[in-house]
Amino acid sequence: MSAKPASKRVAKKRIFIVDDHPMMRDGLVQLISREAELTVCGEAEDAADALAQIEKEKPDLALVDITLRSGNGLELIKDVQLRAPATAVLVISMHDESLYAERVLRAGGRGYIMKQEGGKKLMAAIRHVLGGGTYVSETMSAKILDIFSGRRAEGYSVEALTDREFEVFQLIGQGFSTKEIAGKLHVSAKTVEVHRVNMKQKLKVNTATELIHFATRWVESQKRG
Repeated sequence: MSAKPASKRVAKKRIFIVDDHPMMRDGLVQLISREAELTVCGEAEDAADALAQIEKEKPDLALVDITLRSGNGLELIKDVQLRAPATAVLVISMHDESLYAERVLRAGGRGYIMKQEGGKKLMAAIRHVLGGGTYVSETMSAKILDIFSGRRAEGYSVEALTDREFEVFQLIGQGFSTKEIAGKLHVSAKTVEVHRVNMKQKLKVNTATELIHFATRWVESQKRG
């Protein structure tokens, strides 16, 4: 009597978590660990550590927040695309999807989900991206389709800013000086000033003071939202 062939064990999909809040990382680990086909292979709180570990571990998917202890989620996505291209990136963030989803996709990310969506939607998003798809909300999907197909022109708003200009804009709105912004972004003060000039043109403001007021009001509006 011949023995039955051993059933093949399906390899678990490996997830890496990048978030600067320990409690959030712990919650994600617990949520993902409940799923038989998924496992967490590592975690990090800043961009540099995340990139080094992702390059070494080569996970199937990285869950990345936009705001990190050091570094920036958008720049991390671009770096992952260069150094670990087989790793898909899904952004999970508290920031409004309408502000960041398009930037995430342009950077090479495969999806965007807001933290308040809950565990079921997050797991659906993870599986969708692991299956080769791109995940955003239905509302955002229609908007992005219009943008990428050229049916909607870029307006004079924060959406017209490049990723680095947008980063500088937020720091201006948080009250940081040119010198402080240069230090945070590891660039020269002259580079920051060039970004300021470009932002004034794109946002249709005439002076540095108007730019500061614009940025400050925008940052405050995001806190209220």
